[in-house]
Amino acid sequence: MTTPNPDAEPREGATRDLAPAGPTSPARAAALLVTTVDQPPGLRVTRVLGLVRGNTIRARHVGHDIMAALKVLVGGEIGEYTAMLAQAREQALDRMRAEALAMGANAVVGVRFTTSSVMQGAAEILAYGTAVVAEPEG
Repeated sequence: MTTPNPDAEPREGATRDLAPAGPTSPARAAALLVTTVDQPPGLRVTRVLGLVRGNTIRARHVGHDIMAALKVLVGGEIGEYTAMLAQAREQALDRMRAEALAMGANAVVGVRFTTSSVMQGAAEILAYGTAVVAEPEG
């Protein structure tokens, strides 16, 4: 069995393997469906377990701020911040997945991200969704 990409949306009419029941494991975490849609095509939600969330707070780095200030003058992407925010999003997703698996979910639906400033130079990234047990239709 191949491990599905947890970030990929299933093609219309396609089904996918769901996380097997049992204790948390890397294979089970990789099989956990995480999607922005509320009702994934080809799946039927049999039980709603509740809200799950994961967050992280990241602060800017003085060295990166100097490079960013120079980049603002000449234009272009600020790669250091792009990488930092990508890592923060993944960490928030990982924490949300862990909470969902601990509840016995095999999918998280309706996933959203939000950010907020906690203090000057630091921001929170929050990933949240609804943990569910789902099974293939039919």
